[in-house]
Amino acid sequence: MKAILPLFVFIDACGWEIIKEDPFARDFAPNRKRLESVFGYSSTCVPSILSGRWPDQHRNWCYFVYDPAHSPFKSLRAWRWLPKFLTSRRRFRRWLSKFIKTRLNFRGYFDLYNVPFKYISLFDFTEKKSPLKPGGMNRGTNIFDFLESRAITYHVSNPARGEKENLNELLAFIRSERGEFAFVYWPELDGLLHRVGNQSPEIAPKLRQYEEWISQLLATAREHYQEVRLYIFSDHGMANCDEWLDLKAKIDSLPLKMGVDYVVVYDSTMARFWFFNAVARERITRCLKRIPEGRIVPDDELKRLHCLFPDRYFGELIFLVKEGVLIVPSHMGERPIRAMHGYHPADQHSYAALLTNQPEIPEDITAIPDVYQLMTRDAVLAHERSRAPEPAAELSLR
Repeated sequence: MKAILPLFVFIDACGWEIIKEDPFARDFAPNRKRLESVFGYSSTCVPSILSGRWPDQHRNWCYFVYDPAHSPFKSLRAWRWLPKFLTSRRRFRRWLSKFIKTRLNFRGYFDLYNVPFKYISLFDFTEKKSPLKPGGMNRGTNIFDFLESRAITYHVSNPARGEKENLNELLAFIRSERGEFAFVYWPELDGLLHRVGNQSPEIAPKLRQYEEWISQLLATAREHYQEVRLYIFSDHGMANCDEWLDLKAKIDSLPLKMGVDYVVVYDSTMARFWFFNAVARERITRCLKRIPEGRIVPDDELKRLHCLFPDRYFGELIFLVKEGVLIVPSHMGERPIRAMHGYHPADQHSYAALLTNQPEIPEDITAIPDVYQLMTRDAVLAHERSRAPEPAAELSLR
């Protein structure tokens, strides 16, 4: 039997508002805390957790950026002549995304979403590597670099596999007693919440399923480890979308031309602009200031949120909508969805959660990048204890 197993269970979108009144995991992880998330989507939340750093440090923020010189999508511009009823279909986009990901040898998450083929060659995609692997950050290292540099044996989920398959692989890893650190990633709650919203009766059964799986992990781990240090955490919450904003129509009505005067990426909750002349900057800025559903995020606030990039790589102007507003249509989707994240980190449904079986959570663990401190601390402890010599057995008297 080995000494310690740090077990980190990452449940995507299992935010504080989702679990604060729910009995989720209270039997085996009674100590819980609300954590501040980061400004952005999973494209920045996940790297922030895995690296212990903020977006302006690791440079994993939003997926699509204006960078025609480095665009890998130039050949896709020829598809602009295809009918919209085909190119806007989600099934077609998913199939094409898988094909393009393989062709371009992208290792991280990739989706073309709803970016028009007419403009696709203007953009680069920022997650070409997987943050769930060593060397997977755009800048700096992550927890898996840390583990490998110290020869700490670990298991991490494969995002290409389903949740149950990843559960079974982790169970096998635990039974082998080879491990000194385990990280499992379950993303399906995020998709469910997008589809049904945060008040749906479908949420509770999903949480009960996760409880059952975690109980199974704990029971198996306790057969092979003297101590199991359990941490259940999320990256953000989810807000219901009760208001839709057709921001594209408002910008398109201006006497400006996309790709000539400006470029924009319409994310689900923000729009990011690059300007090619002063007139475009002035007219778009004036237009955005008249839209009550959102606001331009000033540089000093972006700096406080660790999302101010001096080179403006992710956008020269950031327009953010209020919690509960969905930009639709957007480059993320043609049609509305029931709930979304990616609002201001101080909004009610943005907060993440941390649950543990440990007697206390350190006071300096206040935001999702701080989970990295717990991972490195417990991984080192488990490694040291597993390498410590067993106490000599007492000789029996004859």
